[in-house]
Amino acid sequence: MNKEDIIDFFDAHANHWDEDMIRNDDIINIILDNAGVDKDKTILDVACGTGVLFPDYLSRNVKSVTGIDISPKMAEIAKGKFKQDNVTVLCGDVEEMACSEPFDCAVVYNAFPHFPNPDRLIKKLSEMVKQGGTVTVAHGMSREMIDRHHSGRASKVSAGLMSENELAEIFSKYLKVTVKISDHNMYQVTGIKK
Repeated sequence: MNKEDIIDFFDAHANHWDEDMIRNDDIINIILDNAGVDKDKTILDVACGTGVLFPDYLSRNVKSVTGIDISPKMAEIAKGKFKQDNVTVLCGDVEEMACSEPFDCAVVYNAFPHFPNPDRLIKKLSEMVKQGGTVTVAHGMSREMIDRHHSGRASKVSAGLMSENELAEIFSKYLKVTVKISDHNMYQVTGIKK
């Protein structure tokens, strides 16, 4: 997987991303509850795409949402959709992002297999959240469904989704694991910075 292929892939699919999105609001609410996303929190949405979770964060009265995506087209669409003062969209690689103020929550939703070095990503995100803050990696479908979905047109820009136990092991180097779920509905690992 190389960065340019990932950018090209998501730029090419950005215009139809929202209409192709499959949502399960109940699962999203479970994910955000487990991630500690609630009132007055500052949220970093990693690989935010077109901002698909921004309305969910905002409905919880968060203090701010910062979305970052490596795809210029995805970031451009998200910026165009969300003009609120408490929403910022950046285009770039989160692993190279400077962080002046730590966040309460860092969320990677439906994007984790597109990061070639999971350990490096989780280490970076753990550095970007404040003490007591959370990092979560989640998918709104099962691990098997994600792998099947990525085996088609996205196979060049995604790796297989590691087991929740493998990911929890990586998390435990930097965070205290609080959630570990992999079932037929969803996948999530969350850790808190102590």
